[in-house]
Amino acid sequence: MAVEVLSTADGRAKTALSRTHAAAWFAARAAGRDIPLGHAAPPSQPARPDRPELLDPREVPRRRPGSDKGRIAMLHAVAHIELNAVDLHWDIIARFTDTPMPMGFYDDWVKSADEESKHFNLICDCLEEMGSHYGALPAHAGMWRAAEDTADDLIGRLAVVPMVLEARGLDVTPGMIAIFERAGATRAVDAMQVIYAEEVHHVAYGSKWFHFLCGRHDLDPKEVFHDLVRRYFHGALKPPFNEEKRAEAGLPPDFYWPLAESATTLG
Repeated sequence: MAVEVLSTADGRAKTALSRTHAAAWFAARAAGRDIPLGHAAPPSQPARPDRPELLDPREVPRRRPGSDKGRIAMLHAVAHIELNAVDLHWDIIARFTDTPMPMGFYDDWVKSADEESKHFNLICDCLEEMGSHYGALPAHAGMWRAAEDTADDLIGRLAVVPMVLEARGLDVTPGMIAIFERAGATRAVDAMQVIYAEEVHHVAYGSKWFHFLCGRHDLDPKEVFHDLVRRYFHGALKPPFNEEKRAEAGLPPDFYWPLAESATTLG
């Protein structure tokens, strides 16, 4: 199931398949007949449509959010993030089956993949309402780098993807919601509020299973988190941080502030 999603290029087709497989997973779980986990060989990079053109982050044009074009560009960037998140959540399911994990681990990431699929479609609907579509603008080429860097390290994947990258979404989403509220873009506001509420759960799943693996190996979670982020995350953790939502997701300030401070000092 996971590899089939990862091997599907078109965004709408990928997310439809993702939601179908998630529904099958949870129907089986509810009926008490678990779908066997097995082993699979996920691709090193997920299939992608011909558009958007993927550019170095420094080459992606910056647009001001005060115009329709700027807001379309912002939504396009969010759609790109959500599509990558669909693949990241199916990838963590397929890539690390050699590490024995409770079934709840798979429940959490299937649910996350399903929600990210819904998020992608909500944002695509907003783009189409504004006369655009996913693929109309260039997008960030580096979104899969964290997956490649942590392809052999489950605990590293948990530290960097949900606990750093998705936690960043908790920091920036309230500001985006405010931009669309000022523009009277009700559909976009509603979509972003759904995303904001559900992303807290995804960060929390990352924190939960990160702490689970630290406990399994008798490791100090904070020290391990700092080591892994310094190893795998390219760049500084940038304040301001949404401390309330991060705490709700199981991320205390002493996890991320030291990394931001040391990055600032070094920079």
